[in-house]
Amino acid sequence: MIPRSRTLPTVLALLTALTALTALTAGQPAHAAPGDCESSVPYASGQDGYAVYRIPAVVETRTGTLLAFAEGRRGGVGDSGDIDVVLRRSADGGCTWGPLTVVAAGHGDTRGNPAPVVDPRTGTIILVTCGNSGSATEARIMRGEVGPGQGRRVYVQRSADDGRHFTDPRDITDTVKRPDWRWYATGPGHALALTRGPHAGRLLIPANHSAAPPAGSSDTGQEARYYGGHALYSDDTGHTWHLGFVDAVYDGVTNANETSAAQLPDGRVYLGARDQNGTAPGNRLDSHSSDGGRTLDRPYAVQHSLDAVPVVQGSVLQPDAPGAPLLFSAPSVPTARRALALWASADAGRTFVRLLTLGDLRAAYSDLVPLGSRHVGVLYETGIDSPYESLQFRRIPLPSMSQERAAVPS
Repeated sequence: MIPRSRTLPTVLALLTALTALTALTAGQPAHAAPGDCESSVPYASGQDGYAVYRIPAVVETRTGTLLAFAEGRRGGVGDSGDIDVVLRRSADGGCTWGPLTVVAAGHGDTRGNPAPVVDPRTGTIILVTCGNSGSATEARIMRGEVGPGQGRRVYVQRSADDGRHFTDPRDITDTVKRPDWRWYATGPGHALALTRGPHAGRLLIPANHSAAPPAGSSDTGQEARYYGGHALYSDDTGHTWHLGFVDAVYDGVTNANETSAAQLPDGRVYLGARDQNGTAPGNRLDSHSSDGGRTLDRPYAVQHSLDAVPVVQGSVLQPDAPGAPLLFSAPSVPTARRALALWASADAGRTFVRLLTLGDLRAAYSDLVPLGSRHVGVLYETGIDSPYESLQFRRIPLPSMSQERAAVPS
C-alpha cells in the first residue's frame, strides 16, 4: 500500500524509474567486457583460509579502483573469535578482483566492522575498525563481564597508495568512546566524506554503542535497551577524531544500532539505522543532521516505509548525479534475511519506494558504492542455504529522478 502522505508525482516518478531500471538490468549480460559486467564474487566462504566472509564495505578510490573490505572469520560464522579485516581490489569496475590481503590481523582476537572512506582533499583511504579479545562475545561485553583490555577498541588506518598498503592500526578509543560505554561498533559499511556546506572535507563515521545500566538498575538481561547511535568525525584527514552526536535515550522503544550515512544535495546528513528489537513497530530508524553530524535534528524515529526490512544492517547512498534519488539496500522479507532489494527516496529520506529486488536468495548485510555517473554497485552477503556463503558484487544502472519528475504534471 502507498502511504497517503506521498504525492502522486513522486509515486509516479518512482514507479517510472522502477520500470526503466528493471528493463536495463534484464538486458545486461551476466559477463561482459571489463567495466561492463553485471556481477562477480570477490569472496566465497571456505577460500583463502577463512571459513566465512562477512560484513562487506566498499569504496571507489580517486583513480577508480574499487576496494572491497570484509571480515575474514577463521572459525566459522560467529561474530567473535579469530577474525581479520581483509581486502580485495578491482581495477575494472568490480568485474575481476586481485588477491586477498589482510589489512588488520586479529592474531586470534577479533578485528572487524570496517568503515572505509576516501578523503576528498588528498585521496587517502581512511579505514576505521573495531576489535576485542577473541574470547569476548558481544553479549558478555554488554553485560560488563570482560576484563581490562578485552572489550571493544577503535582503530584507524591509512593508505596513500590506492589501497595497496595500509599503516598499522592506531588506537583512538580514548577520544571517541565514553567510559561508561561497553559495546562499540563502527558502521559497518562505507563511511562518509562531506563534500558541500561549511563542513566540507569532514570525515564522518556513523557508529553505535551500548551504555552500562544505571547503578542499582534492575535491567539485568535487558542490555539491548541501552543501545544508542553516535558518530565520530575528523576535520584533518583522519589524524585527530572527535565524538559527534550521541543518541542516549535508552528507553527500549527504539534501539539504534548499525548505521549508514549519506550527504543529501541540500548538505544535510541522512542517517539510517537498524533498530535492534525496540518495542516500536518496525525495524528501521532514521534521522537527519544539519551540522555535519555533531547533533541530530531530531531523535531517531521509525521509518515505516521500510517496514519490509528485517532486523539487519542496511546501506544508504546519495549518488553525486543530477536528480539521483537517495538509495537504500537491505533484505526485503520482514521475517527473514533474504531477497536483497534497492529502495529509493525522492524526498530526502522521508519516504522510500522499492525499485528493484536482486533475487530471492538468502541475503543479509550490504554496502552501496557509486560507479561513475551511470551505475551504482552493491557488495552483499548472499547464498542458497545461508546468507553467509559468499559476498557478491552487483552493478546496477543508476535510476535518475529528474527526468521522470519533469515528465509528470504537477
